[in-house]
Amino acid sequence: MLKYLPVKFLRFLAISCLVTLISLGFDRLHPVKANPTLIAQNAWAGASFPVENFQTYTSGFGYRFSPMDGSQQFHAGLDIAAPLGSYIRNWWTGRIVELSDHTGCGTMIKMQSGQWTHIYCHLMGSVQSDSRGTFLIDRSGGIVLTLGQDIPAGARMARVGMTGRTTGPHLHWGLMYGNQYVDPALVLNAMYGSNPSGNS
Repeated sequence: MLKYLPVKFLRFLAISCLVTLISLGFDRLHPVKANPTLIAQNAWAGASFPVENFQTYTSGFGYRFSPMDGSQQFHAGLDIAAPLGSYIRNWWTGRIVELSDHTGCGTMIKMQSGQWTHIYCHLMGSVQSDSRGTFLIDRSGGIVLTLGQDIPAGARMARVGMTGRTTGPHLHWGLMYGNQYVDPALVLNAMYGSNPSGNS
């Protein structure tokens, strides 16, 4: 484990720096005197922890043995357990670019926030399309979302369900920067430091 620590630390440091620069909207780098702690805090000021009633993390980012069939597979997200029906909040202000309910991800929302893509899987409700557009509808939760809709950070937009391939109620939360998956735990660590659940 110790031999992997430098690699994980360097990866965390590189992603933290990249996220900080992107969040601050730099087009060009200019030398300035700044407080790194203050920059890190301000960079994540607009972000929101994605699940209410957080219980635990059940499966991390990376290779794992599938809980469904035991095969080794790459898990491109972080599984966050919460009671069935708990509300899911939008991580970062963005636009809904995909709604679906026909894959192992179950009922799913894909959001775009600049270069960031955030994916929410195993939600309650279903996706329906008609001449007016494509919608995610969760009547019990009072949720109706439209493809192309802008959602502010922290807004309730879905509920924890058990749709798709899942063994229990949880949110599968995936993050991409550009077209590359990013470990959501590293982002939460940058957001909250030693308190990754976001609870004060």
